[in-house]
Amino acid sequence: MKLGIIIGSTRQGRQTDKQARWVLNAASKMDGVEAELVDLRDYPMPFFDEPMSPRYNQDRHIDPLAQPWLKKMESFDAYVFVTPEYNHSIPGVLKNALDYVTWEIQRKPASVISHGSAGGARAQLMLKIILSESKAVPLPTFTPLTMAGMSEQIDDNGELTKLGHANPRDPQSALQAMLDELKWYSDALAAARAKD
Repeated sequence: MKLGIIIGSTRQGRQTDKQARWVLNAASKMDGVEAELVDLRDYPMPFFDEPMSPRYNQDRHIDPLAQPWLKKMESFDAYVFVTPEYNHSIPGVLKNALDYVTWEIQRKPASVISHGSAGGARAQLMLKIILSESKAVPLPTFTPLTMAGMSEQIDDNGELTKLGHANPRDPQSALQAMLDELKWYSDALAAARAKD
């Protein structure tokens, strides 16, 4: 499985990149997984302004600045989107990037790790709806960073420091279970796509 881990925020002082490295560290230890961080800071794109949805535009002219992003997304078999919650939704930069996407992610599984108020639960729900419109396969696993202070318990290298006894749920086990499920779906969907 070639896994893209998308950092869904570009703001200064973000915590999302640490959390994405946490996912990368776990995914890189799995057999049969090649994981890569994708930072939206490396893919600056103008606001989406095509005359219609790319899915229905037979004469689509893609902005050259968006082409590297689309090529990168196409290269993966599965995705983990790591996103904060801004104003009860996902960051505008992530929504804009996904507005350019069409068939590049269809029939490929995607998971979401969210953080923020209530663990970023509303951002996670919104993102899964957006991904399903692009015909990706969002997994039902809910992986918010809800434990008190957990977002701050991941260091700059993506290592989870020891959590206090007030956090009985093991976040590393929850992450691994999500990645195992993503790998299962990725293998199954890759086999199905090969038959098309």
